[in-house]
Amino acid sequence: MKLVVLGSGTSVPHPQRTAAAIWLQTSSGLGLLDCSADATHRMAEEQVDWPKLDVVWISHLHLDHCGGLASFLFGLKWAPQTQQRQKLLRVFGCQGTENFLRGIDESNHYRLFEQAFPIEMREVSADGEDFDMMPGLHARAFSTPHTRESMALRLTDNDGISVVYTSDTGYSEELALFACVADLLILECSFWRDKPTAKHLDLDEAMRLARLAEPRTLVLTHLYPEWDGIDLESKAKELWPGKTIAAYDGLRMEVE
Repeated sequence: MKLVVLGSGTSVPHPQRTAAAIWLQTSSGLGLLDCSADATHRMAEEQVDWPKLDVVWISHLHLDHCGGLASFLFGLKWAPQTQQRQKLLRVFGCQGTENFLRGIDESNHYRLFEQAFPIEMREVSADGEDFDMMPGLHARAFSTPHTRESMALRLTDNDGISVVYTSDTGYSEELALFACVADLLILECSFWRDKPTAKHLDLDEAMRLARLAEPRTLVLTHLYPEWDGIDLESKAKELWPGKTIAAYDGLRMEVE
């Protein structure tokens, strides 16, 4: 698998960090994990093959994770690059994703679902639900302590390579078990210390989860502006000896 961090930030505007979105390239096809309002133009900026995107995952309904989905579909509807497209686009999301998208669609008759190609939507509402995002890419969902509908995702390809994307979450040792020995764990780490809410993680909690899960590689993302000027990787190394990477917009990785 290969991935590109399109957005490593949060809902707070930042000159270097856009909101959450991760591009995923697998032997099965192309995926997008969360779709912030910034994601559409970030895909173009990173020159990924967005006209051939196969599947989108929406982790929860906070706008910095789903606010770009309608505008992306609007762009696909009119882009010259997609007028001859015929293959299916699948959208998997937390409970409420379809109502959210159709509410926007109906607000001004955008006809987002009337595309040159078919769109299939499926909501994942059961904790621990198993499904195939694409042939050869298995997925399992896990309910996280962030919002009522928020979910983490574990992806495993036919070669046994596993990637866990927590999206936003509070502390949960059950989440660490869900992410256990993943080849790559993409974990939120919103705050350095003294976090203002239980619904996100600070560095100490993130590294406690890393010690429990023991991923081969850890990427810390969803970074609020308070991280500016702080060497996150060095701070993380003080708490866990494993390989930790601080996400940034444009980070490219290969997971083997």
